[in-house]
Amino acid sequence: MAFRVAVVGATGLVGKELVKVLEKRRFPASSLRLLASDRSAGRTLFVNHQEVEVQELTPKSLDGIDLAFFAAGADVSLRYAPVAARKGTLVIDKSDAFRMHPRVPLVVPEVNPFDLREHRRLISSPNCATIQLVMALNPLQQVNPIRRVVVSTYQSVSGTGAAAIQELTAQSKQVLEGKNAIPHVYKHQIAFNLLPEIDVFLDNGYSKEEWKTVQETRKIMHLPELALSATCVRVPVFIGHSEAVHVEFSRPMSPEEARRILSQAPGVKVQDDPGVSLYPYPWTVAGTDEVFVGRLRQDLSVPYGLALWVVADNLRKGAALNAVQIAEELIKRDFLKGSGGEPIDE
Repeated sequence: MAFRVAVVGATGLVGKELVKVLEKRRFPASSLRLLASDRSAGRTLFVNHQEVEVQELTPKSLDGIDLAFFAAGADVSLRYAPVAARKGTLVIDKSDAFRMHPRVPLVVPEVNPFDLREHRRLISSPNCATIQLVMALNPLQQVNPIRRVVVSTYQSVSGTGAAAIQELTAQSKQVLEGKNAIPHVYKHQIAFNLLPEIDVFLDNGYSKEEWKTVQETRKIMHLPELALSATCVRVPVFIGHSEAVHVEFSRPMSPEEARRILSQAPGVKVQDDPGVSLYPYPWTVAGTDEVFVGRLRQDLSVPYGLALWVVADNLRKGAALNAVQIAEELIKRDFLKGSGGEPIDE
């Protein structure tokens, strides 16, 4: 069975990665429609060694589509995802527009695939930092219930988009030449710097990115009362998010047991031999599909604690790959029809 597929936001970083992943994984697409804003319409992208023209996103452009991947931001998703769903299209949305909607599944296929059964032609893919976090936490949670998590994220500029990559490149050159680096994308210089501000700050003192990490993790893992605190930091790295994670369990768990569990978890790779400086880091993780875990050790500050280091390509598993895996899971489990009922409007 083949599907008529559309990628909304096809000219952005995640949209381009989606096209690559669909091609690499030989997704069963009978056709592929590339959609973007009027500014990008008319451009061409190579798909399966052929040039495909990008069309302007309009309600009409969504006609006759079985499956649409949305990777164009919350405003676009809020406007067009319900339109597509009402036309009978199954929408997989990468934005945060619908993630916390109680009737929209928020899914990482290795963690909560059965939530897909309840879709109403609209499924959300989580935030990039959340995906790699739950991929590391869930296998451990299945063996030893988690009581508390403290996570600090170190997130690359590609999470902001192509303009941020250009800004880091330009600023790095300017600083090395002894010139002033003037910020445009971020509030402050990002080159050779760290910014503990991702998205807007909320009244509770957390940034929106930090609060997403808390809320999305609770929803995906079905742990609504999970004690979780996050600090999210933008770092001068092009691709790849890293996380320092401290987990408190209900009973003792040794680093050796955690390594064994994570080594057997789908989509997870353990790289952990400090004696030879073996641990994951963004430079080597970029371009890969797995979530990498290392620096597994006892957290000596709590009775039943572990500390670990988690790294993943935020454009792959953190975005494009997870969305495609959702579609593959729907096909494999025959969940395409979902639970019925009216599509979500907003």
